[in-house]
Amino acid sequence: MGGADARIVRNTALTILALVVLRLVAAAFTPITFDEAYYWMWSKNLAGGYYDHPPMVAYVIRAGTMIAGDTELGVRLVSILLALPMSYAVYRSAAILFGSARVAATSAILLNVTMMAAVGTLIVTPDAPLLVASSFVLFFLAKVLETGRGAWWLAAGAAVGAALLSKYTAMFFGLAILIWLASVPKLRHWFLSPWPYLGGLVALALFSPVILWNADHHWVSFAKQLGRARIEDFRPVFIAELIPTQIAFATPLVFILGAMGLHALTWHRAGALASRVLIATMFWTVVAYFVWHSLHARVEANWFAPVYPPFVVAAAAAANLVQWKPRQRRLVDFCLRWAAPVSIVMFAVLIVQANTGWLSGYRRDATVRSVGVGWRELAAQIEAVRARSGATCVLAQDYGTTGWLAFYLPRGTCVAQQTQRIRWVNMPDPDPKLLAGKLLYVDELRSDGHPALNDLFEKVTQIAQLQRKRGPLVVETYGIDLLEGAKGDVLDRSPPPEAR
Repeated sequence: MGGADARIVRNTALTILALVVLRLVAAAFTPITFDEAYYWMWSKNLAGGYYDHPPMVAYVIRAGTMIAGDTELGVRLVSILLALPMSYAVYRSAAILFGSARVAATSAILLNVTMMAAVGTLIVTPDAPLLVASSFVLFFLAKVLETGRGAWWLAAGAAVGAALLSKYTAMFFGLAILIWLASVPKLRHWFLSPWPYLGGLVALALFSPVILWNADHHWVSFAKQLGRARIEDFRPVFIAELIPTQIAFATPLVFILGAMGLHALTWHRAGALASRVLIATMFWTVVAYFVWHSLHARVEANWFAPVYPPFVVAAAAAANLVQWKPRQRRLVDFCLRWAAPVSIVMFAVLIVQANTGWLSGYRRDATVRSVGVGWRELAAQIEAVRARSGATCVLAQDYGTTGWLAFYLPRGTCVAQQTQRIRWVNMPDPDPKLLAGKLLYVDELRSDGHPALNDLFEKVTQIAQLQRKRGPLVVETYGIDLLEGAKGDVLDRSPPPEAR
């Protein structure tokens, strides 16, 4: 490695380390979201699968809490640190595919300055480990291309298996790989080799706990997630949301570079055929599915996580390899120069706003419902009410409130979701003795109360109304009901729609 390349590697590593430290600081003081609280509860009862997703997110959270405890930082620690191997995988992928340390460094930095990586590894969802695994899928396929050694197919299979353990979206990698091999003449010989198929068996073996869990639970998780592909009504309005949300998640300047890079690679303006096609198939196969999905339902911005590794490699190729006309060159240089500063400012603004509401004058914004600001104070009030009333367990109607209650109430407090028991099938039910006494029911205040509770209990009494606040803004008002005299089973054990 020459002096210039060594300097590039050093500066890239320092930049990424600084961004990771920034996320760790933000993670330590930003309250967890309701999804994170839910997945944290999964991590206390590890299994081969869960109602919503495969188990990787639970294992990531469990590893972090073993190091830093059941804190906001503990929940997020390992997810954030995984950005380091993710960055290495993307760096090496770009270096192999395009033969340039500068392209490699640009790829690694651009990935880390996207909101997808910055926020997507800070707020722990299944998309966080999926993003990391996707980076290694790209890296190991690049190694297959570089070395021609079949053993790298085993590594690629392991990476696909890890991705499948993160989220079912990873199944599209198999199709992408098939298209790549079929589209590049010099790679077609792999169809006659046992190595790709052995790699597929490795992926299947790693994914087998999810299959076995589903087999034991009426295939409920497969039915829930794979059933989303079925179009029952046509609502193309959701397509219009795709590009704006991805501009935000990629950050505008990285999005411009990525779009220019995909265009340039399509028109053969950089890289060899095998490299260009690998980037294209890893990107467009997943994108094509989500465009299909958007014909009938909303596609959340973070679902595009697996396309970001090839996307930023395309962006880096656009910035460093493609010969542009003067006006386009100025645009590329501007985007490259300002991508990181703009991203850091966007990240800081988002964190400050989510925690304080200052920047909107304490008005509502997109973060106010999902980030648990005010829950620590609210939970202290709920615990005081519970102690005064003598309630032995706290019930909630939805999984988000259940997760927040479990995370912020004193450890060991009996907390349960009264409905949708399939979500908690991996954890033991509360002690029947705790459900036999007085119970506290926590839900958003409703004008009609909770008529269904009157059928389950002899006496339902609202004993408090408590507010969750972010500064002066009242985010939610909760009605706290005391439930007495259960007429039967407190928990609704109706099967989920997918199992009926």
